[in-house]
Amino acid sequence: MEICILGTSSGTPTKARNVSATAVMESKGKGWFLVDCGEATQHQLLHTPLSLNYLKAIFITHLHGDHCYGLPGLLASAGMNRRSDPLIIIAPKGIREWLEATMQFTKLHLPYELQFVSADSLPSMTIGQFTISLCELEHRVPSFAYCFTESTIKAYLDFDKLAQQGVPRGPLWGQLVKGQNVEHEGKTLISEEFTYLEHGPRKLVIAGDNADPELLKHLCEECHLLVHESTYAEAFAKQAKEFGHSYGKLVAEFAEVAGIPNLILTHFSPRYQLHPGAELSVEVIRSEAEQVYSGNLFLAQDLLRYRIDKQGKVTLVDPPISLPPD
Repeated sequence: MEICILGTSSGTPTKARNVSATAVMESKGKGWFLVDCGEATQHQLLHTPLSLNYLKAIFITHLHGDHCYGLPGLLASAGMNRRSDPLIIIAPKGIREWLEATMQFTKLHLPYELQFVSADSLPSMTIGQFTISLCELEHRVPSFAYCFTESTIKAYLDFDKLAQQGVPRGPLWGQLVKGQNVEHEGKTLISEEFTYLEHGPRKLVIAGDNADPELLKHLCEECHLLVHESTYAEAFAKQAKEFGHSYGKLVAEFAEVAGIPNLILTHFSPRYQLHPGAELSVEVIRSEAEQVYSGNLFLAQDLLRYRIDKQGKVTLVDPPISLPPD
């Protein structure tokens, strides 16, 4: 299970960072999901192996431009690349009206169906290899966090138990490993009692803009990785609250108490530079977060990929995606 953070800048892009978008890749096959789609997200995707034809769903956390202005262009490009499968868009209310107005006035006709799902009324749903759940956050407009929990994990047969019950090799084994209960010699054999999973379900939470990380408490239970905005350092805590944002130390304190083993901070204000020696560097955010968080901490950078292994540990994928020379 991998993610690729396509954009890490808040509000406006910089020379080194694009605005918000994150790709979530399924562990098997070419299917993937997109969380947020800031302007020029489709350009970022050109530096990855991801194809719009295998995009299963788009999740928009909230309707601020740095999280959704890239949608019309990306949808148009998918059509020009001969996408034909329906595409699910899960977002707060208003996304459908905005997109349909844009399509109407720009004469955009898509060769595939858009299926809109309102985040405001979504309890949970399964798409591809994930079960999706969400919670609402605190921001200036309705904002959501999306949780991706693996729903398809390879099962193995417990041969010792099968031998004890005298279940012969054959069709019954195949049914049990597929999760089906079977009848054998007058008894019902429960699939879960004769199989075990390759590993527990991996769980990822990607949050939109949010001033109160505590709102994620229930969604993040048994979570392996939280991706959360850190627009500011602690010196701007008052400004963060005023504009509905978080600072790194605040998020890190929550992650520590919640027992989240891996944390990626992203969505940095353009005022923060990547260079450690800059007057305002993202390393200030890292330093403050490390004071209160003992887990595995990352500061996101555009086009870096992160893998959640079967034990729930997050590592950088090596080599990272590289940009072409200027």
